[in-house]
Amino acid sequence: MRINIVIPAHNEATHLKDCLDSFVAQTHRPDEVIVVDDNSTDDTFQIASDFSKKHAWIKVLQRKSTDAHIPGKKVVDTFNFGLQHALDYALIGKFDADIILPPNYFEEVLNRFQANWKLGMCSGLLYIKKDKKWVYENIADKTHIRGPIKLYHKACFDKIGGLRPGVGWDTVDVLLAQYHDFETETLPELQVKHLRPTGHGYSSKNYKAKGEAMYKMRYSIVLTKIASLKMAWQAKSIRLYFQAVFGYCKTFFQQQPRYVSTAEGKFIRKLRWKGIWSKF
Repeated sequence: MRINIVIPAHNEATHLKDCLDSFVAQTHRPDEVIVVDDNSTDDTFQIASDFSKKHAWIKVLQRKSTDAHIPGKKVVDTFNFGLQHALDYALIGKFDADIILPPNYFEEVLNRFQANWKLGMCSGLLYIKKDKKWVYENIADKTHIRGPIKLYHKACFDKIGGLRPGVGWDTVDVLLAQYHDFETETLPELQVKHLRPTGHGYSSKNYKAKGEAMYKMRYSIVLTKIASLKMAWQAKSIRLYFQAVFGYCKTFFQQQPRYVSTAEGKFIRKLRWKGIWSKF
């Protein structure tokens, strides 16, 4: 199965070399890695270019875009730019430039895809450095496939209609995969080092955008409040709860376009409630 990876990169000079070194060291290397330099002002393009000169399967593209930080949309647009230049593939990945993969990463993930024809998405788990130890980055359930290490089977990727350009893209893709009867799996034994922790240092604008994403995924207001409360609890800031709910309500009254259809939204709400009740 042919594996193609697209890495959107904006000012990633600090981590990009370590990241690409981990791709080169794979026991089963991807067939193609496309690094998309998105308006970087540091040495991102030069570092990626040096790798491409040594390894024919690593390619580098430059994308000119706005300097404005647009959560979700900017990274998806950069990924899609790279995807337009990708060769034919069976597995397509959107990976970040600030990660280090274990050497057997693609070998193990490929084995899972080959063993299960219903598997639509698969990944390892992200770990961050804390007090000189690598610990699980505990901002999502261990069953959730995180944004920096997304790997899709082409059949699943096509069925969900690619990635949604906005906040919540890395949640709605998992939900839609399940809607279309694909399975998703995380492999705890594959510990991926996340060199720049996601954290919760988000602005109020970002949390409002999370509320907007819940509306676009057709969450109910009750589900939105529960999800927002969980985020606020994890971030230890009740203010974030009100910001997310405000974002949802604002988008509701504006009647902005949704990410999913009515039927998909019904499935998502049912799935979310099932997850909530399972914790009791």
